[in-house]
Amino acid sequence: MAGPVTGQERLQLFESAVVPYLDAAYNLARWLTRDRHDAEDLVQESMLRALTYFDGFCGTDGRAWLLAIVRNAFYTRVKRGRGRVTTVPLDEETLGDDRLPDTETVLFQRLEVADLGKAIEGLPAVFREVVVLREIEGLPYREIAEVAGIPIGTVMSRLARARGLLKRRLEGRGGREA
Repeated sequence: MAGPVTGQERLQLFESAVVPYLDAAYNLARWLTRDRHDAEDLVQESMLRALTYFDGFCGTDGRAWLLAIVRNAFYTRVKRGRGRVTTVPLDEETLGDDRLPDTETVLFQRLEVADLGKAIEGLPAVFREVVVLREIEGLPYREIAEVAGIPIGTVMSRLARARGLLKRRLEGRGGREA
């Protein structure tokens, strides 16, 4: 029968379960904060939280667990006045038709990376985070729901709205058409 976990074993477990997802944590932090230095600080804070509370980690998916910590740390900063969340009024034009035409893929492929990055940065945080988690980090809807603490239906709705906003913003650049 195994005895209690030593400090060295705990650190090795942490390194194997969480550290491989450091880049994903930075990507999410960078997109949420929109600032390289703030993102670095947020990831550092998140990793300290993750290490501190690692004994409570009982899952098998360190990526989702770490990304949830990054997200929660970001919104804690916002509540304390140390971060910014962009808001946009939601009206009929903003909500629009959530369905995107088949040409969406073609549009995104033709855009310059800088245009797409600027468009994503311009999204409100609740939309930006689901786009980053899905399209950049490749998380399935279920994991995005876990990370964001929202139902899967809300994930799908936010993704559809975010994609619609991106489409409208990108179509407005340089007279491109979808």
